[in-house]
Amino acid sequence: MLTMAFGVASAQTDTTAIALDNVVVTGTRTAADVRHLPMTVNVINREKLTENFRPNILPTLTEQVPGLFTTARGMMGYGVSGGAAGGINFRGVSGGAGQLLVLIDGHPQYQGIYGHPIADSYQTLMAERVEVLRGPASVLYGSNAMGGVINIVTRGMHYDGVRTNINLGTGSWGTLQAEISNQVRSGNFSSTVAAQYGRSDNHRPRMGFEQYGGYLKLGYDFNEHWNAFLDGNLTRFNATNPGTLDAPIYEGDQWITRGVVSAGIENHYRRTNGALSIYSNFGRHKIDDGTTDPSKPTARYFRSEDALTGISWYQSYRIWDMIPTQGRITIGFDYQHIYGNAYYTSKETGEVMDTPNKQSGKSYRNEVAGYVEYRQDLASWLTLDAGIRLDYHSITGPEWVPQAGIVVRPVSTGEIKAMVSKGFRNPSMREMYLYPPSNEDLKPERLMNYELSWKHKVVGTGLTYGANIFYLKGDNMIQTVRIEGKPRNVNTGEIENYGVELEVSYALNAHWHLDANESFLHMKNHVLGAPENKTYLGATWHQNKWNASAGLMYINGLYTEVGENEMKESFTLLNVTLGYQLLKNVGLWIKGENLLAQKYEINAGFPMPRATFMGGVNICF
Repeated sequence: MLTMAFGVASAQTDTTAIALDNVVVTGTRTAADVRHLPMTVNVINREKLTENFRPNILPTLTEQVPGLFTTARGMMGYGVSGGAAGGINFRGVSGGAGQLLVLIDGHPQYQGIYGHPIADSYQTLMAERVEVLRGPASVLYGSNAMGGVINIVTRGMHYDGVRTNINLGTGSWGTLQAEISNQVRSGNFSSTVAAQYGRSDNHRPRMGFEQYGGYLKLGYDFNEHWNAFLDGNLTRFNATNPGTLDAPIYEGDQWITRGVVSAGIENHYRRTNGALSIYSNFGRHKIDDGTTDPSKPTARYFRSEDALTGISWYQSYRIWDMIPTQGRITIGFDYQHIYGNAYYTSKETGEVMDTPNKQSGKSYRNEVAGYVEYRQDLASWLTLDAGIRLDYHSITGPEWVPQAGIVVRPVSTGEIKAMVSKGFRNPSMREMYLYPPSNEDLKPERLMNYELSWKHKVVGTGLTYGANIFYLKGDNMIQTVRIEGKPRNVNTGEIENYGVELEVSYALNAHWHLDANESFLHMKNHVLGAPENKTYLGATWHQNKWNASAGLMYINGLYTEVGENEMKESFTLLNVTLGYQLLKNVGLWIKGENLLAQKYEINAGFPMPRATFMGGVNICF
């Protein structure tokens, strides 16, 4: 039985024959054939995620998913607060503003006070695969899923036995990475345990990064219909912000701990399946804002604590059981309690300090929601889908969220999809309660997305290609403006973007595989970290004991500054990885990134490293 964590039913629960490479869980809470869903979902499997020995999933997603871009500032580590990178931008909608949602097994992951993802938490060691839903998914996932969803589906052991993997690597700028994982399945019990360590001096003074991480997942199948799971992951990283070249910072240190635990029970029957789970993600942050004069160090640390605890339940039922006219309804309920506390402490005494530049630092909010999603196959070539969510926020009140779509399959391996969907984001605690711009009267941001796509797998050729066109328009965007001479957060911003996304994959023969994607974006109002054009060309090769992969990515019109001093960057990156299977259980690898030695910036004032190299060993037994 193929069983995954929350929201992923066994692939055997649906008697319809579905190829495993077409099964996704992010566009619907249950395992479903992506060819019958109106939304576009990219699936990046573990083989692709580990191909270039990257400890974080985001660089690989940036290459593989058209329209998605992640900011960076060094060889390893994104950091938080001032000078941080790791902002995830999709179609000009910014994850740094909390408008794009990261999930772990369907559970929301974001900083409770500031409302944005924490990029250094998304480690490759825990990912079985990653599913990226392009466009709003607020019907199923609520607030923050207005621009899209990245769902990390965690690793599990699906066959009896023991499997252990060790990967070690070292390279430029004192960079070191190490990872070990062990997976066990014995009868009805399964476990996955993994640990990770990484460090780098990076290419600038005072830009060191160090990270520890761990992941645990336990599963038990009571019988063929019921199973339970318990999992958790913890990340601790220490980063330093050196400031920009023109305005260097000293002692800009950060100590961050992020974690999540979840537990649940799932049921899998021929006509119905569902899950009930409880989860909690939490964070502890200690930050020295640093000083421009090393002789005058700061006297305080900024500290924050946050937690998001939730309960999630869904049950999906197949109403019509006749092929090809099947119908399925999914009903779900979500509850979240979001807590946050921000304050300063004295470096000298450790006592909490009264500070004039922020208001009350402690706050909490509750969100409760119910949703219904219905999908009907009217014929073998036609599917209709509709859903609606009622989301109630304890501060901003109710929000209705609809979506609707249609899928037409003119050929058995090709589909045309059309979809309209609403996304929204509730204001964060920072925007409502912290610092002088705060405003307790803020309302949710809202966005409507319209999308048309075509995807086709050409039988007998190894060729798959697809194209998307989209238009999105949002209002009530939260911006900081000056009112009567004072800064104030208000719902005054707008967003209006449209674009085209193309992708192609070609299995040339048993040894060669090629893939490419292209995205064009037009923004009425320019957004930081959003390129107007991204092109990626990739190739993998396997021959006996050798394997290699290469990727060429061209970025054009990347906005590093907006407003009066607008700046754009364009650059081309070439990355290559080469591997050799030395022994049955031992492989060697070497890789180079930015081999064209491009001089470029992604965060303004933070030049990226030129060519870098790493090598290592991979042991499996």
